[in-house]
Amino acid sequence: MAAPRTRTLVVVGNGMVGQKLVDLVLDGDVDRRWRIVVIGEEPRPAYDRVALSSWFDGRTEHDLSLVRPEVLEDERLDLRVGRTVVDIDTASRFVRLDDGTMEPYDELVLATGSTPFVPPIPGVDLPGCFVYRTIEDLVAIRDRALAGSRRVGAVIGGGLLGLEAANALRLLGLETHVLEMAPHLMPQQLDEPAARMLGRWLDELGVAVHCGVSTTELVGGPDGIRAVRFAEGDDLEVDLVVVSAGVRPRDALGRAAGLEVGERGGVVVDDLCRTSAPSVSAIGEVVCHDGRVHGLVAPGYEMARVVADRLVGEGAARFAPGLPSTKLKLMGVALASFGETRAGEGTEALVLSDPVRKVHRTLVVDSSTGALRGGILVGDTEGYDLLSLMASGDVPTPTDIGTFLSPVSADASPAIGPDALPDAAQICSCNAVTKGAICGSIADGAHTAKEVGACTGAGTGCGGCVPTVNRILHAELDRLGLTVDRRLCEHFDLTRQELYDLVRFHRHTTWAEVRDAHGSGYGCEICRPVVASILASLTGRYVLDGDHASLQDTNDHALANMQRNGTYSVVPRVPGGEITPAQLIELGRIAEDFGLYTKITGGQRIDLFGARLDQLPAIWERVIAAGMESGHAYGKALRTVKSCVGDTWCRYGVQDSVGMAIHVELRYRGLRAPHKIKAAVSGCARECAEARSKDVGVIATEAGWNLYVGGNGGTAPRHAELLAADLDDETLLRYIDRFLMFYVRTADRLQRTAAWIEEMDGGLDHVRAVVVDDVLGIAEELEADMARHVGSYECEWQATLQDPARRARFVEFVNAPEVVHDPGWTEVRGQRVPLPTRREVQV
Repeated sequence: MAAPRTRTLVVVGNGMVGQKLVDLVLDGDVDRRWRIVVIGEEPRPAYDRVALSSWFDGRTEHDLSLVRPEVLEDERLDLRVGRTVVDIDTASRFVRLDDGTMEPYDELVLATGSTPFVPPIPGVDLPGCFVYRTIEDLVAIRDRALAGSRRVGAVIGGGLLGLEAANALRLLGLETHVLEMAPHLMPQQLDEPAARMLGRWLDELGVAVHCGVSTTELVGGPDGIRAVRFAEGDDLEVDLVVVSAGVRPRDALGRAAGLEVGERGGVVVDDLCRTSAPSVSAIGEVVCHDGRVHGLVAPGYEMARVVADRLVGEGAARFAPGLPSTKLKLMGVALASFGETRAGEGTEALVLSDPVRKVHRTLVVDSSTGALRGGILVGDTEGYDLLSLMASGDVPTPTDIGTFLSPVSADASPAIGPDALPDAAQICSCNAVTKGAICGSIADGAHTAKEVGACTGAGTGCGGCVPTVNRILHAELDRLGLTVDRRLCEHFDLTRQELYDLVRFHRHTTWAEVRDAHGSGYGCEICRPVVASILASLTGRYVLDGDHASLQDTNDHALANMQRNGTYSVVPRVPGGEITPAQLIELGRIAEDFGLYTKITGGQRIDLFGARLDQLPAIWERVIAAGMESGHAYGKALRTVKSCVGDTWCRYGVQDSVGMAIHVELRYRGLRAPHKIKAAVSGCARECAEARSKDVGVIATEAGWNLYVGGNGGTAPRHAELLAADLDDETLLRYIDRFLMFYVRTADRLQRTAAWIEEMDGGLDHVRAVVVDDVLGIAEELEADMARHVGSYECEWQATLQDPARRARFVEFVNAPEVVHDPGWTEVRGQRVPLPTRREVQV
């Protein structure tokens, strides 16, 4: 029997929706019958346009990419980036590319998306005027903002994308103005009261909002755009303008090919996403379905599923637009809208407006039945998942729906639990994942949110459903009796947090007290270092005194990092990366005298490698005499606080980042924690200290400091997220005190802040509620704990050198202190290094 003929699918457009179709077809094409040719106009594969603004927060093109490596390597895929289709011949079934290539197709899918609408305002083509759509647009905006002495930026358009653009300008350090012709912000998603509440948040963030204004002209100067002129009078002097006045379906290619288009644009499709031409489909923002153009990614993904089902499935899927909904954060402000957002004939609005907390909640209900039809949430989106399910009819509306106006009531309502949701309830609208599918993946062995996402796609789109996915996961694991065992080890039937709380409450100070009261046996390599860390963070005692010494791992026991040849490294603290010439010279002399290898670390410190254990005290004597101290490179503690040069030297700097970095490092030095802690302070939005990759990141603004938390590098890099903005020095340090002590109290062993926040119920929102809003009422305790740590700190090496008994520990052989082991050495690039092992090759 002959193998089935390979057919060619041509996809025009490699945006989010186009890539979703490619993934679905490749995954469903079990017989490998399809060859897929993808034509993408941009010079890179598909990326997450919804998260585009996070590029200004430090996310890279790689972070934003939506194309899995295995997809790029699939022999069925022919991806052509930087190319456009200029002509479609629907009769002969081929497309012509801008390079003259003719590509035949069996099936063609238009996924060309939309294009920014630029009003015909005089001067809109001046240098310094931009749209906000692609990574190239962002690069151009950034370059303009950071060139010369740019100070003021404006966004024409106060819709969703316009506010995203405004946040980008704000992150670039510009005085930011939003210009909206409608009477209020986000007129498509919010009603006037909700928009006013959003305006309160933006005003607090320093973003100036101008509603009801008509831009008549953009005035130029010697360097491009100079001012925005309004019909209402008065010019606004600006250095940069972003036009975000909406989008239009990019249907020119379809029009030229003779496809039917809607009255207001968009290629017309039926419920199968077929156009008026045979074998030609369309998906995403270019589509007009039932007279409507959908501007969100979730309907586009649903269209992709319909087409993929027709090509490699059973062909039963039909496009039926679901409830329009949006949940996001703009500049840290929680926003959500779903279903009908304004009361009309047959409906009524229930409204809560709290100007003190800057929270607004509107619920639109059916006047006769009381069924929820939609709503708007500003400032607090608690309960959104359940409310949107009510509005879509997946969950019945309770008779006390009015109690859901209060975020507290919505959170506490028993109906919020996963058990109240039917299996058919759609949890992830981006990928159309139901509760049943999530539960099925858990039964099949997916026991973490990441594994559930890999199996079902839930939580891998906009991320708005992640809290609900986690609640379902935890409830289902409990139901199946598969709750993850979080005991510390066989010697302690407690989590690290529980043990920490008990040690703190009972004021234990030794290993014996902790073991006798709460554990059993002699301990192990897991629990002993954990108890050592807890005792160190609570008591501030010298870590090698009493029975503490027996608890330490190799590095802590030597107060130095052991290297692969049995020698140790010496890492003095260099707060903020600032070091005097005299200290540099002395470190160089120490390295020469002891034959040590020297290297600048990634945290702006100097590492001296190759010291024997018995040499450490003599080396540290000279380091301390030079005015330096232990850098705690060996401990699960604060490591470094990296900084740029700030406004002291840099022409872009807006705050003294070096001074703040030194202050932060000296305040938290020696703080023992579940894992190492890294921090950084950047003096402006250019972010040269890479603060967004740290557990604690501080970035200067004109008004103070932005505090980011939960970032880390390593095998699973994660960018930190904004906890609070425009803080003065005192408030910044107070929030860091609370954050770090809350982490020390509650994190699991060897858990970085990123994983701690991700696994916490409520995630960053809960951390913010504890740290900023003090919802648990423990802020004073956390600050007091940190004050005790700061007051009790001492350099561990200085404490060692002052006590002969402590110093006597540092010999290789206790019964033969005069005997030392000297490993073999060789020289590479002018420095002494260990002899290579067999598997190593010198370059």
